[in-house]
Amino acid sequence: FYLAEFIKHPQAEFKSVLDSFYGKNLNLQTIQNKCNALMGCNLLVLKFEYMPLIKPLNKISDPKVQDLVDFFNETLGFCPNSVLTMQIRPEIAKAFVKLNMAVMENHGKLTPEFKRLIAFVSSNTTGCRYCQAHTIRAADRYGSSRQRLQKAWDFENQDCFTLAEKAALRFTQEASAVPVNTKPSTEAELKLYWSDGDVVEMMGVIALFGYLNRWNDVMATSIEEGAKASAEDLLKEISWSSGKHG
Repeated sequence: FYLAEFIKHPQAEFKSVLDSFYGKNLNLQTIQNKCNALMGCNLLVLKFEYMPLIKPLNKISDPKVQDLVDFFNETLGFCPNSVLTMQIRPEIAKAFVKLNMAVMENHGKLTPEFKRLIAFVSSNTTGCRYCQAHTIRAADRYGSSRQRLQKAWDFENQDCFTLAEKAALRFTQEASAVPVNTKPSTEAELKLYWSDGDVVEMMGVIALFGYLNRWNDVMATSIEEGAKASAEDLLKEISWSSGKHG
């Protein structure tokens, strides 16, 4: 956001005021009032908008990357801005998309829908709103029921999740925490229901979204309209908002 000062203040003091607004949904009048209260002077708020740390490219210029990102048209219906930002260094974009495709392949009991719900629970644990929106949209596109989509955050108390799924999602929560907090009892229960190969696939999803959660939270990646609409529709119960993602 851009502020025009009527009274100048030292840079460090002014920066502390700006930092106090970071990551919050505030309207212009609220910012105006907070500026006046914090700095004891009249400030004119000219414009307020969240901006990504690095602006994504408008399109993918590398044809090899373009061939790979067609994968996201099935998953999300669009190429995510996170990949358009990675495209600034095409080798990172190519490596990421290849890893994503490998992680989301299913060779055991895990389904495309359930992998996306694992990704959602992981992202919900870390608090990345951008990834929460993307994963809930992807789970919806892969046929998840509305009840599972709306209640994944509270899976422990929901009959729409099996005991095996609850064991997997419980493991996901603990493995996604910082610091990691996987309990021996959780790991033991996980292995009652899932093979070693299934657990490796789960960890692939959790680790992939560890990368994406950090990338998108720090980059403040601008959220796409489709992902935003999905989250506003399906994540009302966790009071989802786009926050710094715009």
